[in-house]
Amino acid sequence: MSIYDSIRQQMVPITPEGYPFIGAFALVSLILFWIWSPLGWLGTVLTVWCVYFFRDPPRVTPVRDGLVISPADGRISMVTTAAPPHELGLGDKPLPRISIFMSVFDCHVNRSPVAGRVEKIVYQPGKFINADLDKASVDNERNSLVISTAGVHVAVVQIAGLIARRIVCFVREQQPLGAGERFGMIRFGSRLDVYLPEGIAPLVAVGQTSLAGETILADLKGGDARLAFRAG
Repeated sequence: MSIYDSIRQQMVPITPEGYPFIGAFALVSLILFWIWSPLGWLGTVLTVWCVYFFRDPPRVTPVRDGLVISPADGRISMVTTAAPPHELGLGDKPLPRISIFMSVFDCHVNRSPVAGRVEKIVYQPGKFINADLDKASVDNERNSLVISTAGVHVAVVQIAGLIARRIVCFVREQQPLGAGERFGMIRFGSRLDVYLPEGIAPLVAVGQTSLAGETILADLKGGDARLAFRAG
């Protein structure tokens, strides 16, 4: 193995969505160096942060049927029951909802919470209030996926926030998705909501840190999946 290959293996991959931004930050840094070197160093720090923001590290996803996996890195900000957004077509009855808040320092690549088929993708324009507020679920700009899995529906909603002004979706309707497979991202800091089927108990708590593609949020088959994995 060459030194180049060894270095590449140690580097965290960057999502293709980030290359234009990284290039722009780097170009501005060069211009700032020409104007005044302290500004150039500030631009360099911001360029490094941009590279860090668009990182897309590999994840090891639990593969047991029925598990609901976190679609985002971040902090579990709410675990509650709430009526899903009307555009999802899931009815008005409150469903278990897990909200994950992503700061500008979290990885922003979003991953499918379950294995299944994308039944519906709906973009809804809206406001850009603080995504950590409960009303952001219905007031803010958002993009929603309804995924059919094992005869039930799991919805995942990308919600814009104060800083996030661009929601990106990589998939299309009727496309099959594997659990932990990348389906989109939000630039620069925001929130994801996961709506579970009625009667499914969340296995996470407010304040817990989640990792996209790895943290178990719920078990559609019932039981405490966390204990099952510890026992295994």
